[in-house]
Amino acid sequence: VQLQASGGGLVQAGGSLRLSCAASGGFFSNYDMGWFRQAPGKEREFVAAISRNANTTYYADSMKGRSTISRDNAKNTVYLQMNSLKYEDAAVYYCAARWFTGTMTAAQAMDNNKYSYWGQGTQVTVSS
Repeated sequence: VQLQASGGGLVQAGGSLRLSCAASGGFFSNYDMGWFRQAPGKEREFVAAISRNANTTYYADSMKGRSTISRDNAKNTVYLQMNSLKYEDAAVYYCAARWFTGTMTAAQAMDNNKYSYWGQGTQVTVSS
């Protein structure tokens, strides 16, 4: 499956952005989806994840209450709505997909090694 992330940009602190990730080349509804981010000089970190049927979502503590992950399986797209953005949210945001027949656990959702497919990333810049 191929993933194309979009929606990044420059936003003032306190503002909002909605990232999108369009999938192609596979059965999108078979994949759990995740968002990760990587700032310069830092390791890639988990942001949010959603199960195949959208029944389960997980968020990094830093994003709880400020972000919402959702998906539209008819459009083969996963979204990340981010509100009240902070300077430290600036990073390249990546979407990722994992195929697994079992139920996604929190530990699996947060482990970037469990994802087989990655998009190219979209830059989010937050001005103070």
